[in-house]
Amino acid sequence: MRHISLVFERIAKPVSVALVLLFAVSSLQAQDPKEGETIFRANCTSCHKIETKFIGPALTKVYEHREEEWLLKWIHNAPAMIASGDPIALELESQFPGAMSAFPQLTEDQIKSVLAYIKSEDEKAAAAAVTGAPGTGGDAAGASGDASNFMIIGLVAVIVLAFAVILVLNKVIRTLERVISSNQTLIPEEAEAEDAPGKDYLGKLKKLAKNKKLVFFTVLLVAVFLSSAGWKTLWNVGVHEGYKPVQPIKFSHQLHAGVNQIDCQYCHGGAYKSKNASIPSANVCMNCHKAITASDKYDGELSPEIAKIYRALDYDPETMEYGPNQRPIEWIRIHNLPDFAYFNHSQHVVVAGVECQTCHGPIETMAEVYQYSPLTMKWCIDCHKETEVNHEGNAYYDQLIAAHEQLKKGEKVTAAMLGGLECGKCHY
Repeated sequence: MRHISLVFERIAKPVSVALVLLFAVSSLQAQDPKEGETIFRANCTSCHKIETKFIGPALTKVYEHREEEWLLKWIHNAPAMIASGDPIALELESQFPGAMSAFPQLTEDQIKSVLAYIKSEDEKAAAAAVTGAPGTGGDAAGASGDASNFMIIGLVAVIVLAFAVILVLNKVIRTLERVISSNQTLIPEEAEAEDAPGKDYLGKLKKLAKNKKLVFFTVLLVAVFLSSAGWKTLWNVGVHEGYKPVQPIKFSHQLHAGVNQIDCQYCHGGAYKSKNASIPSANVCMNCHKAITASDKYDGELSPEIAKIYRALDYDPETMEYGPNQRPIEWIRIHNLPDFAYFNHSQHVVVAGVECQTCHGPIETMAEVYQYSPLTMKWCIDCHKETEVNHEGNAYYDQLIAAHEQLKKGEKVTAAMLGGLECGKCHY
């Protein structure tokens, strides 16, 4: 019994230390570099880079150059600070013409997470400079972190419960030891042989195995661990964040959408008029690549990637004629929602005015496209909770408001008045 007490005393100390550390980790969730990276890519990459100057200034060490309180006000509402005559704001405006957008939707914790992300990138760059290793890139995408906070809270709760159990059992053991010591004369002398030299470890292990509380507590810990690992694994089933397949043609969005600034809807015309954004046909490619062959980069020869387009269309660049052996380019789909999930591009792009980068990330910086967002139901619901509906000048919402007014008056409102005759409601 004394041996078991010592075991629990040894366990209690490291468990208490682990508990304190876990609470410290959970308290730091307010400044999450991973969350900051997501916010930075969705809102900042169109004007800012961390290492170099872009449309706006380079952001490296910005948390050292400016006070945090000033940065919070600046990011929340830069135009207001310029209008107020803030000297630093006026200096930035003179150096970088073009007013910075206001981001009133971001909380202070989210902005601090962005600053934490910038700091983490600075530390990675400094470490890479010391070791000579290349930094980890922006195209890499980690596994979904949707369940991370849940897992931390769950583990903290389990450890608190385990710690409470240990304290209770330890108190019971001490009580039993006092009872034994007060009744020492009633214990047979043979029992003292347990502490004699040359003890039987196998026998002691068997005795521990007969301790029902210890066995129950051990089985409980194993069950909790396996359940947590299984839950996290199942949580990420079907989540393909970071998926980047090799395409039949190396089409660079960084070159086309970034450097050449071709509008997304020039190629994906379905995004503003239908459910699907649509894959552009090879004829759309030929609008430019009849003349643009990139031969200056290949010693006067045709670019091998553009040659793949010509082969798919059976196009002869010498005669500028198409042959009969045409075949489609077999692009590999990246963003794929389940069949039971209905998503309409036009409703988001036209009605809501959502930018492509909101879901697809900084597509204009991707040499190879990968799935930027997790596209889980939780991710969509969070977006719907945060996105403000702008109904001014929108005919769709004008009809909806008119229908509500009719309902208030007790008049008849049909499904057709609420868009019930749209083909896509049933045929999608």
